[in-house]
Amino acid sequence: MRNFSDLSEREILALAIASEEEDGRIYADFADGLRETFPASATVFTEMAAEEDEHRRRLIDLYRDRFGEHIPLIRRHDVRGFVSRRPVWQLRPLGVETVRRQAQLMELETQRFYHRAASRSTDASIRKLLGDLAAAEMQHEHLADRLMEENLPKDVREQEDEAGRRMFVLRVIQPGLAGLMDGSVSTLAPIFAAAFATGHSWNAFLVGLAASIGAGISMGFAEALSDNGSLTGRGAPLVRGAICGLMTALGGLGHTLPFLIPAFWTATSIAMVVVVIELAVISWIRWRYMDTPPVSAAFQVMFGGAMVFAVGVLIGSS
Repeated sequence: MRNFSDLSEREILALAIASEEEDGRIYADFADGLRETFPASATVFTEMAAEEDEHRRRLIDLYRDRFGEHIPLIRRHDVRGFVSRRPVWQLRPLGVETVRRQAQLMELETQRFYHRAASRSTDASIRKLLGDLAAAEMQHEHLADRLMEENLPKDVREQEDEAGRRMFVLRVIQPGLAGLMDGSVSTLAPIFAAAFATGHSWNAFLVGLAASIGAGISMGFAEALSDNGSLTGRGAPLVRGAICGLMTALGGLGHTLPFLIPAFWTATSIAMVVVVIELAVISWIRWRYMDTPPVSAAFQVMFGGAMVFAVGVLIGSS
């Protein structure tokens, strides 16, 4: 990597050209990734990509007049000092707020680059263009605001925010909640049956560990194989499967870990408290994200958990 201070004016212009081309393509990728779910935001980034393309054209015209046809390949990652950008534009599906924040950071970095490059240039025409582009990048924030007003009025923005919330629920909350419910409830019977049948914490811990991990693997595969997300919009099956499997295992391990305590009744009492906390968390998630009335959510989850717990205790004590 080279220091920015070591670059010649020719190399600074080449770097600016490459940067504008990269930014334009990133904005075009943003637009493509948002178009299906957030069409108004996609329009914003399409216009911003066109702005970057116009900047690149002006830079190339100046470079040709000053240095000729050959433009050396110099990119951001060849020069020290640039921010390393997370490739969020490669992710699918794109989150609209993540994209907007990334665009703001890109504009700020480019603006600083042009200010610094203009201050180092001794050629009047280069200095003028770099200064103009720095001012243009500063105006991009106002351009983005104008485009948002034109393409994202309040009602459209609310619709896109609601669409983003639905996507989050479909792709993260639903598989995670299904796993947490299965892990927290279905493992109650075998764990407490083993505990009351043997009277030993370690035996209950082993049964709980096996049940939790086994249930996590089973639920993870079931969720990943349920559909590929192409029609339901539920996202990548591997991601959903991983979320579901991990939450299933976590739900079972929560009330399994207390049985590491050798004192049986102490371990059992703590495990019971953990079960109540787990069921309360599930009830809150159902109320917060699944629009289930709080009393109904609490009753359904607590009643189901109590029944499974009772079955385990009865079988273990018989």
